[in-house]
Amino acid sequence: MAEKRTVEAAILGAFICVGLIIFGSLLANTALNVKALERTITVKGLAEREVTADTAIWPITFNEASNDLAELYGAIEHHTSLVLRFLQDNGFADDEITLSQPAITDRQAQQYGDTRNIEFRYTAAATVTVYSRQVELVRATMRKIVDLGKEGIAITGQDYQNKTEFIFTGLNDIKPEMVEEATLKAREVALKFAKDSSSSLGKIKAADQGQFSIADRDASTPHIKKVRVVSTIVYYLSD
Repeated sequence: MAEKRTVEAAILGAFICVGLIIFGSLLANTALNVKALERTITVKGLAEREVTADTAIWPITFNEASNDLAELYGAIEHHTSLVLRFLQDNGFADDEITLSQPAITDRQAQQYGDTRNIEFRYTAAATVTVYSRQVELVRATMRKIVDLGKEGIAITGQDYQNKTEFIFTGLNDIKPEMVEEATLKAREVALKFAKDSSSSLGKIKAADQGQFSIADRDASTPHIKKVRVVSTIVYYLSD
C-alpha cells in the first residue's frame, strides 16, 4: 500500500512539474508578446495649402477738426456721404457697408496737457467699414483711396485698430484632404523607419490630428493664406 502511494505521489509530482514548466513557458511568451507590443514609433505628418482669402473687412477712417461742434458734425456728414458714394461707384452694395458712430474729443475738457494753444477744440474720427466677399474688388478699390484725399477727406493710415483684414472661411472644405495627406506622410516616415530598423510596421496605437493654423503667407500679400496642420501618429513595431 505504501509503495502504491509513493508511485501516485511521484506521478502527481511529475504532472505538477510539467504543469509548472508549461505555465512558465506561457508566462515567458506572454511577457515577450507584451514587450513586443511596447515597441512603438511616433511620427509626424505635415500638410500645407495656399489659399486665397474669401472675405475682406476694410475700415476707412477719416479725421475732422473744428472749433464749432455743429460745423464738425456737418463735415462728418458731408465726408461720410462722399465715402459712401465712392464705395457705391466702385461696385459695393449697401449691405456691404457699415457706418460707425463718430468719436468726438473735446480737447479743452481734457485734464492733461496744455490746452491753451490748441488750434481746434473739437476733433473727430469717423469710420466706414466694408465687409465683403468681393476680395479682389476690395483690393482694387483700396488702390483708389487717393481719390478721397482729393475730395478733402483726411484718411488715416492703416494702424492696429484700422487694419484691413483678409479672412479665409473655407477651412471645412479642405480639412478632410489635408488630414488624409498629413496621415499618409506620417505613415511614409514610419515605413521608412521600420525598414531601416529591420522591423515591420504594425497598427496605429494612438493618433492626434493636431490643430489647423491659418496665417498670412507673407506681409506683402495678406490676402493669400497658408493653411497648415501637423498630425502625430504612434505605430506599433514588430520583428
